[in-house]
Amino acid sequence: MRLSEYVEYDGTALASLVRAGEVTPLELTRLAREAHDEINPHINAVIELYDDAETVAGSDAGLFNGVPFLRKDIGATEAGRLQEKGSRLFKGHLPNTDSYFFCRAQAAGLRTIGRTTTPEFGSTVMTESILNGITGNPWNLEVSAGGSSGGTAAAVAAGITPIAHGSDGGGSIRIPAAWCGLVGLNPSRGRVSGGPNNQDASNGSSREFVLCRTVRDMAAALDVFSGPHPGDPFIIVQPNRPYVEELSQATGRLRIGVARTSWGALNLDPEVLRAVEATATLLQEMGHTVTDMEPPYEPVEYSRLYLAPTTARLLEAAARAMGRTISADTLEPVTLKRYEFSRDLSLFRAVNIEEALRKMRFCVGEAIHAFDILLTPTIPIVAVPHGGIYSATNPTVSAEQYAEADTAICQYTGVFNVTGQPSVSLPLAQSASGLPIGIQIVGRFGDEATLVRVARDLEEARPWRHWRPKVRAGNS
Repeated sequence: MRLSEYVEYDGTALASLVRAGEVTPLELTRLAREAHDEINPHINAVIELYDDAETVAGSDAGLFNGVPFLRKDIGATEAGRLQEKGSRLFKGHLPNTDSYFFCRAQAAGLRTIGRTTTPEFGSTVMTESILNGITGNPWNLEVSAGGSSGGTAAAVAAGITPIAHGSDGGGSIRIPAAWCGLVGLNPSRGRVSGGPNNQDASNGSSREFVLCRTVRDMAAALDVFSGPHPGDPFIIVQPNRPYVEELSQATGRLRIGVARTSWGALNLDPEVLRAVEATATLLQEMGHTVTDMEPPYEPVEYSRLYLAPTTARLLEAAARAMGRTISADTLEPVTLKRYEFSRDLSLFRAVNIEEALRKMRFCVGEAIHAFDILLTPTIPIVAVPHGGIYSATNPTVSAEQYAEADTAICQYTGVFNVTGQPSVSLPLAQSASGLPIGIQIVGRFGDEATLVRVARDLEEARPWRHWRPKVRAGNS
């Protein structure tokens, strides 16, 4: 198999070729290395390609048998492999535990061959850090790949691997999926275990999953990574059938709520609005009932959740564990300001944040109860140039300014981290300048099955396979 052929296949197709004996896992790993060597110097998406990548373990069975895979440098861990979380504070950190996520990846036949960039602690929508530099968007290297799973998104979009690990605490899978032209699902709270060390992370708002290019890879990944483990705080309703079987099931007629207005302080880009309207029209033509909906929450309530006193406590504990001090030498400028701001907040404020989370879940639940799914922009604007107010490396941005800007740009994504509902960004449109525009579909809690079916319908009606980023392996 040539590199130009490798990049055309999704993970499901590559695994089929392995099962048929047409290619071996070793050959796929070597092709991934070839793609990395050709492309990564341009996009800076992969921090480390493992020296022993060609001998990493993986099942000789499973839905993704033999498929190369990458790990985002925060969240789920591999024992004995570096996890530096995009931060100088964690430089050289070696976890001693394999997360259930990567145990499942190995059992499914995925070969994890390296790790991808993330902003410091995965806390911004731009993947750039003092530790690892700037990750470029394969569609246009002058603009951001998004964050915090931006390294993963850039690597998959550019063809290094067809699927890779991401995590999402406020849009960190869906935003880079939207800006890099990928499929990015944030599953329901509890669908993918964070065990054994990180169950129900960040009060249930942060979840692990993948970014990929096709809906069928998304469905297969749900079958691979879903399922409870001992010690999980609760057991979510389990699916009626494997998610890959949902790809052949009828969708039925749905009640769809459409967001055509801003849900925050950042206005909706006209090109993004047109993409939402075109998708709404398409869904209506498919026989669904489409109704405009009002913003389901008050933006000021959401922004208050971003400056929590727990930030200081967690950073202080991390510094002690690493034997380092918190300073401008270990933290990004904005992270340091957030630490200083949150250090002075009271425990009473922490209790208030818990109540704010509860209230937000309740109010949003009531506001959207009449709909089976929601249709929204993934992010209100197309990809922006590197730096600026969204970057944690910017020394001129205050903690308050950062919180306001971040909640504004995450206005359609972060709310569903709070509520726990599943949501997926699909690459259904492009801007006049050729940048991807993601459209978000949100399901009821625990109902990834409906999202799989609707996403399949949209992929078939408005296929995106023919769209190609400018920077892509095998083009030379």
